[in-house]
Amino acid sequence: MQLFYNPELDHSVTQFFFSLEESKHISRVLRKKEGDVLQITNGKGDIFSAKILEAHTKKCKASIIERQQRTPSNYVLHIGIAPTKNNDRFEWFLEKATEIGIAKITPLLCEHSERKIIKPERLEKVLQSAMKQSLQAYLPELRPLTPLKEFVTTTSADLKLIAHCSKGEKAELKRKLQPDKEVLILIGPEGDFSENEIDLALTHGFLPVSLGQNRLRTETAAVVACATAAMINS
Repeated sequence: MQLFYNPELDHSVTQFFFSLEESKHISRVLRKKEGDVLQITNGKGDIFSAKILEAHTKKCKASIIERQQRTPSNYVLHIGIAPTKNNDRFEWFLEKATEIGIAKITPLLCEHSERKIIKPERLEKVLQSAMKQSLQAYLPELRPLTPLKEFVTTTSADLKLIAHCSKGEKAELKRKLQPDKEVLILIGPEGDFSENEIDLALTHGFLPVSLGQNRLRTETAAVVACATAAMINS
């Protein structure tokens, strides 16, 4: 199954045009013809079946013939994470987190952050590609780059956790997670959160957790958190 993405589709649309990029892919790469049926998601839970009316390389036209609503996940995972210095590693995290199942990602500006600028347009494309590849109907929400201090004082969730490497009592992540909840997990930069940042998070209701004995890269830690949450909710 090949899944396409069009955020403009909803129950009121009967006919539409694919973007230039997807029109080329449909006509030249996949060699689809008039009458062929394609699957499209709007990233909001809907899967549409559409029949090609005009297989044009610049403006492929299709008609909706069926709409299905996918049931949303029974839990909501939100990860606040410091983008890695190596952009490929951060994109790898976004890809894997989408495949595993994540609802929201907030890039964080921390005291020890190695990357202080991101390109949202590029990151959105990574999320869209991963959503289509894994045949999902919900596109994760990518939030703006936000200073950690602002984030921890304004964000709410059923369960708020911070994974850090500093000394102190910490519970294993899998023992703190609960099924069917909205969970927010903070993942720091390679230099970890500062002591001031940890104290601030704890003051605002975040609970300290451990991801295991091994020291993990930022992107690896975030993927472990995603996989653990998915396992608890499976």
